[in-house]
Amino acid sequence: MFWRAVIAFLALPGVVAFLVPALIVRSASRAGDLQPVGLVPSIVGILLLLWCVRDFYVSGKGTLAPWAPPRNLVVTGPYRYSRNPMYVAVGLILFGWAAAFSSTTLLFYALVVIAAFHLRVVLGEEPWLARTHGDAWEQYRARVPRWLF
Repeated sequence: MFWRAVIAFLALPGVVAFLVPALIVRSASRAGDLQPVGLVPSIVGILLLLWCVRDFYVSGKGTLAPWAPPRNLVVTGPYRYSRNPMYVAVGLILFGWAAAFSSTTLLFYALVVIAAFHLRVVLGEEPWLARTHGDAWEQYRARVPRWLF
């Protein structure tokens, strides 16, 4: 299961939060225009993302990938405050990229990704969690916000 978790990390947030933004920065030839303030949300996002992936692996007994999801409902760590802290983490990383390179292209990319996350959560993940975890999901959903508010 460890290697599935590593592959899932590289394939999903690795591409969305790191590879695509790096390619956008590279194509815009902005690699020398780094604004250090952008590193703050990026570092917070990276640490949060790693914490969430660990919780999925340890508490959930699965990965962040749809092809190997957690078997247990994860309600510990950052999941006590948000039902989707992994997506919040990726959003922070993407906003960090946009701020670090003062890029409207990266900002637009971040907004599109966040909108896609919201649709995925509402239309796909939450119905699946309700079917899979029943009352435990309903109780969790009632006490923890979808995002942070």
